[in-house]
Amino acid sequence: MTEITVIKPGMLTTVQDAGRIGYQQYGVPVSGVMDDYAYRASNVLVGNKGGEAVLEVTLMGPALRIERETVLAVTGGDLGPLLNGQPMDAWTSVRVQAGDQISFKSVRSGCRSCIAFAGGIDVPLLMGSRSTYTRGKLGGYRGRALKAGDEITLMTPVMPLEALAGRRMEPRLLETRDPVVVRVVPGPQEDSFSPEGVAAFYREIYQVTTECDRMGCRLEGPVISHLAGADIVSDGIAMGAIQVPGHGRPIVMMADRQTTGGYTKIANVISVDLSRMAQVKPGDRLRFQAVTVEEAQKLLLEEEKEMRQEAQSFGAPSPSAKTPPISTNSHVPPSGRSRNFRVWVNGREYQVRVEERKG
Repeated sequence: MTEITVIKPGMLTTVQDAGRIGYQQYGVPVSGVMDDYAYRASNVLVGNKGGEAVLEVTLMGPALRIERETVLAVTGGDLGPLLNGQPMDAWTSVRVQAGDQISFKSVRSGCRSCIAFAGGIDVPLLMGSRSTYTRGKLGGYRGRALKAGDEITLMTPVMPLEALAGRRMEPRLLETRDPVVVRVVPGPQEDSFSPEGVAAFYREIYQVTTECDRMGCRLEGPVISHLAGADIVSDGIAMGAIQVPGHGRPIVMMADRQTTGGYTKIANVISVDLSRMAQVKPGDRLRFQAVTVEEAQKLLLEEEKEMRQEAQSFGAPSPSAKTPPISTNSHVPPSGRSRNFRVWVNGREYQVRVEERKG
């Protein structure tokens, strides 16, 4: 049964979830949402358990007609959501009736929004995910962005609709400073750059070019110099990896990134700031700030705790993390030979002991 009809598709509206995890070794990109915090918050607001598919909206939002009563929530960047032509609260679960229309006025801040529906969007699972990878025509709604006339079905909500409406979360305030400060940890090839190049990367301001999409963001700014060339033996590309090709200007890799690459990586955006990168658009200016791995882990744990507390306050299922956080509350014996970690994977906690052995 059709529950949503697409009247206008917007600039780029795709079905996304946490991503196609576990297939990069076969050359399959992860894809998934760009703004993981907004994605998880939207699912919490509509009572979903955390991994359900949503609509990801870019810059110019779609117009959707609701064909059957449901509850929805819009989070992420402020693209001016409207309900029947009137302003609609974001970061709030809203009950809508058959015949209602959802649309967007214009971008006020940020770049992308998530629209979650109670129960989640019902499209086929492909390699464990409902995410759309448009370049490969994989997953989502027929492997492509939505078009006018598309008909979307929803899965059954896990809670009654009357229990879901009216939930509200404090909006995550988007970075308003100019330049936007993005925190990073050193990359695996940081030693391939000259001291002057590394200093320039952290000192200078870089501007987002028009070559900015779900695959990555190419930046314009001062050249980052290498010691002996930019090429390396291809290795894996993490989300937020910052490649610097031979021309010396950085490229931040995002959700639809290739699985491997042969350019040096000077740094990697920390998990909690990937949402900031997801919300930048052409013309925005960035400055990179170095933090330690321990600081990045602490920030991730704090964000995870905040999200779990929000879910618990609504009596909702605990949302699963896209990037499982690793506790920094580990015990390191004097010998330094073993460590104990708490690891969350898909909402479940595991105790992991890592031992160092010679030979």
